[in-house]
Amino acid sequence: MSNMMIWVPVMGIVALVYSFWRTSWISKQDEGTEKMKAIGQHIADGAMAFLRAEYRILAIFIVAVAVLLGLANTGAGKSPLVAVSFIVGALTSGLAGFLGMRVATKANYRTAQAARTGLSKALGVAFAGGSVMGLSVVGLGVIGLSVLFLIYREIFSDMSMVMSVLSGFSLGASSIALFARVGGGIYTKAADVGADLVGKVEAGIPEDHPLNPATIADNVGDNVGDVAGMGADLFESYVGSIVGSMVLGATIMVSGVLAPEFVFLPLLIAAAGILVSISGTFMVSVKEGGDPQKGLNIGEFGSSAIMVVVMFFMITQMLPATFIMGGIEYSNYGVFWATTIGLLAGLGIGFITEHYTGTGTAPVNSIVSQSQTGAATNLIAGLGVGMQSTAIPVLI
Repeated sequence: MSNMMIWVPVMGIVALVYSFWRTSWISKQDEGTEKMKAIGQHIADGAMAFLRAEYRILAIFIVAVAVLLGLANTGAGKSPLVAVSFIVGALTSGLAGFLGMRVATKANYRTAQAARTGLSKALGVAFAGGSVMGLSVVGLGVIGLSVLFLIYREIFSDMSMVMSVLSGFSLGASSIALFARVGGGIYTKAADVGADLVGKVEAGIPEDHPLNPATIADNVGDNVGDVAGMGADLFESYVGSIVGSMVLGATIMVSGVLAPEFVFLPLLIAAAGILVSISGTFMVSVKEGGDPQKGLNIGEFGSSAIMVVVMFFMITQMLPATFIMGGIEYSNYGVFWATTIGLLAGLGIGFITEHYTGTGTAPVNSIVSQSQTGAATNLIAGLGVGMQSTAIPVLI
C-alpha cells in the first residue's frame, strides 16, 4: 500500500501536464480582431495587477501566521513543521489561482471569436479554459498533500502526529481562500455597480459597452472574483475534504484497527479521480443549435458513473472486509455507500441549482413574470425563489 502512495503525486503531475497542454491549445486559437485583442489584453493586465497587489499583502499575512504557528507548536507532542504545511498550502492555493487567472484571460476573447463561427467551437474553448482551472486545483492539491504526507511519514512514527502536522496545509489553503474570495468579491461588486452607475445611469451607455472605461474594471472583477477567488475556494474545499477523511482514517487506526489503508485511501481516490475527470472532459461536446448544458451534464454524469465503479473496487480491495470501532462492527461496503451517497449528494445539489437558475425553468419564469409589474415585485419574487431554493439542498 505504501508503494501505491508514490502514484498519488504522479497523478497530480499528470493533471498539471494536462492543464499545460490545454493552455497551449487555447493559446493557438484565433484571437479575433485587433479591437478584441486590445480589450482582452486590458482585462488581462488589470486582473494580473489586482492579483499581484493582493498576493503582496497576503505574503505578509502568511509569513506572520507561519511564525506564530511555529512558535505555538514547540512543546511535547507538537511540531513546528505545521508552519511548513501552512506555507505550502498557501503557496499551492495561490498558484492555482494564478494559473486559472492566466488561462481565463486568454480564453475569454478567444471564446468570443469562436462564438462568431459556431456554438460547438465556443463551448470547446470555454470548457478548455475551465478544465485548466479545475485540473490545476486538484493537481496542486494532490501533489502538495501527498508529498508532505510521504515526508512526514518518514519523520514521525505516530499517524496521529502526521495528520496533526499535515492539517496545517488545509489551514493555509483556507487562509488564501478567505482573502481571495472576499477581496475579489468586494472588488467585483464595486466595479460592477460603479460601471453601471456611471454608464447606464449617468451617461446612458448600454451595459458592458466598450465606450465605458469602467467596463474593463467590471470584467477584471469577474476574473478576480469568479476565477481566482472561486479557484482558491475550490482548492480549500477539495483539500479540506481529503484531510478530513484522512483524519477520520487516523482516528480509526487509533481506535485499534491497525490498517493504514484508512489514511491512504482518500488520497488514492483523489488520484484516481484525476484520471476519471480527464476522461470526462472528452465526453463534453455540443452540436450546433444544441443545448450546451446537456453537453456539460453528459461529461459530469459520465465521469461520476465511472468514479462510482472505480471507488467500489478501490474500497473493497484496500480496506478490510469488516472492522470494529467503538464496539461496533462495520464493513467496507459501508464506506463505499458513504462515499457514493456523498457523490450523489453533490450531483443532486448541482441539479437543484440548475433547476432554480437555468434559462426557461419554472422558478426563473416566475421571476420574469413578476418583473412585468415593476422592480418591487421582481425583488420580492427573486428573494422568495432564492430562499425556496435552499430547502432541498439542506435536506440533501
